[in-house]
Amino acid sequence: MNFLRGVMGGQSAGPQHTEAETIQKLCDRVASSTLLDDRRDAVRALKSLSKKYRLEVGIQAMEHLIHVLQTDRSDSEIIGYALDTLFNIISNDEEEEVEENSTRQSEDLGSQFTEIFIKQQENVTLLLSLLEEFDFHVRWPGVKLLTSLLKQLGPQVQQIILVSPMGVSRLMDLLADSREVIRNDGVLLLQALTRSNGAIQKIVAFENAFERLLDIITEEGNSDGGIVVEDCLILLQNLLKNNNSNQNFFKEGSYIQRMKPWFEVGDENSGWSAQKVTNLHLMLQLVRVLVSPTNPPGATSSCQKAMFQCGLLQQLCTILMATGVPADILTETINTVSEVIRGCQVNQDYFASVNAPSNPPRPAIVVLLMSMVNERQPFVLRCAVLYCFQCFLYKNQKGQGEIVSTLLPSTIDATGNSVSAGQLLCGGLFSTDSLSNWCAAVALAHALQENATQKEQLLRVQLATSIGNPPVSLLQQCTNILSQGSKIQTRVGLLMLLCTWLSNCPIAVTHFLHNSANVPFLTGQIAENLGEEEQLVQGLCALLLGISIYFNDNSLESYMKEKLKQLIEKRIGKENFIEKLGFISKHELYSRASQKPQPNFPSPEYMIFDHEFTKLVKELEGVITKAIYKSSEEDKKEEEVKKTLEQHDNIVTHYKNVIREQDLQLEELKQQISTLKCQNEQLQTAVTQQVSQIQQHKDQYNLLKVQLGKDNQHQVSSSDGAQMNGIQPEEIGRLREEIEELKSNQELLQSQLAEKDSLIENLKSSLTTPGTNEATASAGESEQIAELKQELTTLKSQLISQSGEITKLQTEKQELLQKTEAFAKSVPVPVESETVIAAKTADVEGRLSALLQETEELKNEIKALSEERDAIKEQLDSSNSTIAILQNERNKLEVDITDSKKEQDDLLVLLADQDQKIFSLKNKLKEFGHPIEEEDELESGDQDDEDVEDEDDSKDQGHIQL
Repeated sequence: MNFLRGVMGGQSAGPQHTEAETIQKLCDRVASSTLLDDRRDAVRALKSLSKKYRLEVGIQAMEHLIHVLQTDRSDSEIIGYALDTLFNIISNDEEEEVEENSTRQSEDLGSQFTEIFIKQQENVTLLLSLLEEFDFHVRWPGVKLLTSLLKQLGPQVQQIILVSPMGVSRLMDLLADSREVIRNDGVLLLQALTRSNGAIQKIVAFENAFERLLDIITEEGNSDGGIVVEDCLILLQNLLKNNNSNQNFFKEGSYIQRMKPWFEVGDENSGWSAQKVTNLHLMLQLVRVLVSPTNPPGATSSCQKAMFQCGLLQQLCTILMATGVPADILTETINTVSEVIRGCQVNQDYFASVNAPSNPPRPAIVVLLMSMVNERQPFVLRCAVLYCFQCFLYKNQKGQGEIVSTLLPSTIDATGNSVSAGQLLCGGLFSTDSLSNWCAAVALAHALQENATQKEQLLRVQLATSIGNPPVSLLQQCTNILSQGSKIQTRVGLLMLLCTWLSNCPIAVTHFLHNSANVPFLTGQIAENLGEEEQLVQGLCALLLGISIYFNDNSLESYMKEKLKQLIEKRIGKENFIEKLGFISKHELYSRASQKPQPNFPSPEYMIFDHEFTKLVKELEGVITKAIYKSSEEDKKEEEVKKTLEQHDNIVTHYKNVIREQDLQLEELKQQISTLKCQNEQLQTAVTQQVSQIQQHKDQYNLLKVQLGKDNQHQVSSSDGAQMNGIQPEEIGRLREEIEELKSNQELLQSQLAEKDSLIENLKSSLTTPGTNEATASAGESEQIAELKQELTTLKSQLISQSGEITKLQTEKQELLQKTEAFAKSVPVPVESETVIAAKTADVEGRLSALLQETEELKNEIKALSEERDAIKEQLDSSNSTIAILQNERNKLEVDITDSKKEQDDLLVLLADQDQKIFSLKNKLKEFGHPIEEEDELESGDQDDEDVEDEDDSKDQGHIQL
């Protein structure tokens, strides 16, 4: 307030004094008037004065206006006037001051009034609550006022909104407002709210902001939309840039797929308005935010894969090869494609397959390289192409090999019909344009980055310098150009190429030192005292000479490590050499190039260092310094240490391979174990089923035994069947007693037949009936025996199948034991292994012990099944022996019965003869007139009837017992 009063005091008196009095009267009316209409009119008047007399209205009326917002919420009109007045006071948008001092004063006023307003946090909370009102005259001024507060003192207002309950959620509702002006201003409000505040960015993202913003962009026509699309894209950038959580949420929500329609622009030359160019530029930047090299590698890789899978990369390549695309859009598209393919093998392979729509078709890489080495192309476009080529080769050994192969003699097109990437790089490397020299050298260096194979392959490249002269190697041609004293940019590019080529490649170092002119040239360049412009070249020469020492394998006697260090000591001096080497990292453009991979330079003269080369300098500067100061003895010790380390590395590599093989074997064993477990479970299920079936058969057998015991007194055949299924010896003795009883009955019958001849006819009729019963019993007995034999055969077949399964289990068990023992014997135990190898070995032993334990359990289960099978087999043998015994007894009984039948037949014949004799004697007595008493005949007939009945009963009983 003191500042504001000071500003007022500095203003001139006069007409403004009258306006100040008017403002004071209006403030009094707002504060003291009881009628709402009077207060409303006073606030309306203050609103009209607030633009011109911003300072006076702000000082005198702010407290009254805030009070109106608190007390008169029921009247939307006065609330709208109050919000508009506060907006005019705080905002700097309406001020159009010509003088710079007035503009600064206006900005200071806005920030001062904002500070006064937010000093009471309840004022911001009150403003947030007013935004819930749907009335247009309240919501729209409230949005504008809050936006102005955020522009003036963003971090402080953000913090107040962040701690306010449901503060961010209330603001998100603005995006769903059906009135476009409020929705559009809501987007601007969220832009200011989310700027540089990760916590609010996350809240806004999880309030479904991505879905709503993408819907708005689609409704507005994607890239053909107006400024609303631009505002939405800026807000999306705020939410995603440097916010890994939101980027992951954006990818997981499948929102990358919704970006593809943005880039369906076609080939129309007339459809590129200024707004469309701006929108498409922002869309491309949004894609780059998701795949920026500064993001975590995992997040970048997943976004790159998603862009390829949904066709977004293919759409970008279509724009890349289209005609009529504005230069700035084409440049940004190249940069975007570069980061989408950087380090992603799938995307890099696809990009290598893209062809330009020309006749004949040319690879997109070749077309881009033609632009890079063409000095008539815009500088930013050439930088973008270089970045694209670098990203294509980043961690892409396959692509590096393809580029280098285009330089080798066996792959060069002799007809000259097509231009290869290697030919373009060589052409740019030796052209008269220094920028082309630098770009080609850096591009070729990236083809060799971390790839010793291609460094050796590039040594085979031969160049024809002029007609009649023998070809020279590419390595020699580069050193020849260096010695010719070309431009600094060209020499820097060639030196970076040579340093990259020779690092970590002793063969290339040998080739370089083999040319006797190279080392004197380097020592001469380093030893001279040149100007500041040449200091960088001296530093790079020192680096190249240091690489030639550090990676020297001493294969050339004249240029061994010790001799080169002595040469430096004599001609340059070690301290001077180290000082010149330090010129590289101390250069003002070195730190700028080391920050980002993209070669982003304001003008060609700033294009000096490459990002990957700065990493190489940082890696080698220290080791070269140590190598220069080391004595020959230390070198020998270092060589011994290197050899030891190499041996150690070889041992470690060997053990790694062994562990890798063991891991593979373990995986195979795991699969086998899982298979055996499945088979074991299946066999256990089968065994369980067999056991249950055996139990069922046992139950059926016991039930049948009980039933046969009950029916023993009624059916002889059932009795025989029961005997065959396990009758005890006591029952056999009982049968023998019954046979003896039958014999006694037969003897009794013979005596009775002898005494009672008169009853022979009745005895014949009674003997006929037992014969029929005997035949029926024999048939039933045969059927029962057949059924029991069939059941016995079924049981035998089940036991045989079970025995086969048990044998199979034993075989699989033996195979598993043999494999396990062979694996245990094949696992080597290193004597002096590292901690990791010991842990691996312990893990293997634990797994083997678990496997042996599981095999032992299987063995016990199979043993139990074998015992159970043997028990069942013994029971079956016992049953078979019992059946054989019973069969013998049955045969004996059948013989005895046959004998009895024969005796009965003989008796019947005798009885018939006797009856015939008695009858003939009676007739003779009648003929001689001898009387025969009828009473005797009747008595004898009755007696004969009783004897016949007794005889029939005894025979029936004998049949039942049989």
